[in-house]
Amino acid sequence: MGLVRRQQHLNQALMRIPRRAESTDRATLTNTFVAAGSFAAMLHSTDHQILYGRRGAGKTHALLYLADLVDRTGDVAVYLDLRTIGTAGGLYADSTIDAAIRGTHLLVDTLEAIHEELLAAAVETEIADGEGLLHSLDALADSATAVRVVGQVEHETRLGAGGEFSHGVEVGPSAVKMSLGAKRTATQESRLRRTGTEEHHVVFGPLSRALRGITRSLGQSRLWLLLDEWSSIPLDLQPLLADLLRRSVLPTPGITVKIAAIERRSRFRAPSPSGDHIGIEVGADAASAVSLDDIMIFDSSRTRAQEFFAQLFHNHAGSRLTTMIPDPPPDPECYVAETFRGIAFSELVRAAEGVPRDAINIAALAAQHAHDEPISVREVRLAARDWYLRDKQTAISGNEPAHRLLRKLVDEVVGKRRSRTFLLDQIGGARHTMIEELYDARLLHVLKRGLSDSKHPGTLYDGFAIDYGCYVSLLLSGDTKAKPRARGAWLTSPKGVPRDGFTLANEAIDLGTLGS
Repeated sequence: MGLVRRQQHLNQALMRIPRRAESTDRATLTNTFVAAGSFAAMLHSTDHQILYGRRGAGKTHALLYLADLVDRTGDVAVYLDLRTIGTAGGLYADSTIDAAIRGTHLLVDTLEAIHEELLAAAVETEIADGEGLLHSLDALADSATAVRVVGQVEHETRLGAGGEFSHGVEVGPSAVKMSLGAKRTATQESRLRRTGTEEHHVVFGPLSRALRGITRSLGQSRLWLLLDEWSSIPLDLQPLLADLLRRSVLPTPGITVKIAAIERRSRFRAPSPSGDHIGIEVGADAASAVSLDDIMIFDSSRTRAQEFFAQLFHNHAGSRLTTMIPDPPPDPECYVAETFRGIAFSELVRAAEGVPRDAINIAALAAQHAHDEPISVREVRLAARDWYLRDKQTAISGNEPAHRLLRKLVDEVVGKRRSRTFLLDQIGGARHTMIEELYDARLLHVLKRGLSDSKHPGTLYDGFAIDYGCYVSLLLSGDTKAKPRARGAWLTSPKGVPRDGFTLANEAIDLGTLGS
């Protein structure tokens, strides 16, 4: 095979990497999973956990990897994508319907989904007490589908006799007739009339007993309840579902709950009219939080970041290359050396900003630009620009305040300071609503947390960076005072994008006076 043809296949393997974990089979997810630091050990602990992370951080991949792992060890995993529960796009999102009604339907639909998954497990896998599991599942179904009638209920029974001949037994939906002889027939008719409204309701006592019965029937196996896309549920309903977990699931021995959520779009606790609270108090109700965004902050250790992403790409592309070319690269180092040119891979790692899905999409676009050549810095920068314009910029297209703040930050950081990094006070600046919006949209990224100034030891700062693709797009479009003089040379220059770093003396920004 010629070198040009081989390079085409190397680039095509990058373009064929799946963008979303839910569209990939479990075996592939397990083989391609890469854990940063001690994350795999934390994920496999039996503690209840909330996994926070922005879109593309790898939450779904982590949960599906965990599901396959615990299934192989003999435990039972129930994975639920909450976007697909019940009528999430209809009833749940209809704010004209009372929240209590929508919340109860959400609870019922979630319990029914758990019931279906456990029923499938009872049929497909070997359970310690299969019959006991089926009985407990019946109890779970009864507790999940209980109906009460709000209003009046009338029950009417009528008895009568006739002289016509009959023999045998006749059963109908509203009457039962039994033969008493050749010439007399007794008839009993029963009618139930409800004039009220049926409402679903969940009683936590029977539900908890059913869950304990399920765990007992599993013997030594543990039940892992993995709830993905928590943030797809309307905010006002999230505490209701969390309260169901707190009252019935979390206290049940033998059950571990993992929830994947976007931090700023999640609400696990809300005050109740009685002055108490409903939902989960994170950290107090046996639930700890793990942030994938924080785990993927590699600080100044670019070597660790490059090792992580090299393994990620080799895992994903390696299995495809075995069927495409002879003697595929045997390890991540060889793969990177053959697929990328010069410092292009380290530049790709910078452009990804610690988000695996962004890294995969930028790499695929760069491979398209490179075609039958190794990927260079030029292709990485063009691909980062394209991905920013296609995906990230549209995330705040209807949010004018966020647009305005990003514009001010660009003018100050890029235009005046010739940089893309800046500092914000942790207490005020980093928690500013619009800063959180830009961070959630992956237009701002945290590179370091908890930086201190010796002159002001009581103040801690977070180190932010304006998105790499945003920076490149602005320079290429000339939409800033810092546009490059020769764009062709700038695209290939190692110094084209300023190095990441922070100087406490001059990089802290006061959002109150920004742009004034």
